[in-house]
Amino acid sequence: MTEFEQRRRSVAALLPQYKVDALWVTSLPNVRYLTGYAGSNGLVLLLQGEAHFFTDPRYATDAKTNIDCKVHICKGPLYQDAIHVVRRKRLKKIGFDPTQLTVSTHRALHDGLPGTSLVAVSGLVEELRAVKSATEIAKIERSVQINSEAFVRTMRRAKSGMSESEVAAELDYQMRKLGAEKPAFDTIVAAGPNSALPHAHPSSHRILENELLLIDMGAFVEGYASDMTRMVHFGPPPARTKQLYQAVLEAQLTALDTVRAGVAVTKVDAAARNVLKKYGFEKAFVHSTGHGLGLEIHELPKIGRPAKTANKQPEVKLETGMAITIEPGAYLEGFNGVRIEDTVVVTETGCRVLTPTTKELLTLY
Repeated sequence: MTEFEQRRRSVAALLPQYKVDALWVTSLPNVRYLTGYAGSNGLVLLLQGEAHFFTDPRYATDAKTNIDCKVHICKGPLYQDAIHVVRRKRLKKIGFDPTQLTVSTHRALHDGLPGTSLVAVSGLVEELRAVKSATEIAKIERSVQINSEAFVRTMRRAKSGMSESEVAAELDYQMRKLGAEKPAFDTIVAAGPNSALPHAHPSSHRILENELLLIDMGAFVEGYASDMTRMVHFGPPPARTKQLYQAVLEAQLTALDTVRAGVAVTKVDAAARNVLKKYGFEKAFVHSTGHGLGLEIHELPKIGRPAKTANKQPEVKLETGMAITIEPGAYLEGFNGVRIEDTVVVTETGCRVLTPTTKELLTLY
């Protein structure tokens, strides 16, 4: 049995809990998780004991060769062929993810399947994806290694006077040269006051002597993402920058020490925030402490504060095999921002930090 078939069986085993006969899967990362398909137009109809994959003629050869379930090559919209299968199988209740299905497709299913109920089922595949197999972790680790080596190579070439965009372009080039499919997200390179913008976009700003540089980068390798943030200072860092860096580093290390299977994600987040509070930077930490990653750069679980909802949500706890980031930061408007981020895998007794790059504040002259 292939790993993809095992995954489909795991998802199918959950269908009775939602009282549906099948699951309609349109999210491409979920389609890839269930079939291995890496193209741009795919759909899976998952039943108990069987699965149907739908794509268009561009992917016919690849699908027929590599996908280990029933393959349908469609000349029109994929949902039309999938509707025929639902009718033939006389399925009465179809689960779908309301965050992924468009209104127009929902209407087409409703009109094309009289007598069949469409049932909203959120996060079923994503929750299984949160815990990675050994094969997935190996791919994430290769991605981490390529990402980190690209950073090292770029820093050998980096110098004051380069623009943020030039540094970002070099990082992306080195990732691809080392074997990455593409960056996992738009690479962030932010110098000086721009580093206080947590998700700054690289600009034409030229890096000055005595400026702090924030680099947040990741790579996709074999479909799996990595994520890392490191800080660089051009020239000797001043005392205020050193203090900010030390506070964030201590917060990151404390959060890492809190990670292990069975620990609530809110506890990991609180560990980082408590350190920054000690330094007086609690209000400068404006995002979550981390997130899961894998086939997407942001996956379950979210490592953050408790969600503010009317109904109390069950506490999310870390599980062995989850791949997550730990990335606290502090951002002082008009001055500098610091974020330090590693990709780690949760274990029974702690975590394994995959990111090999030093966390010392790199100084370039």
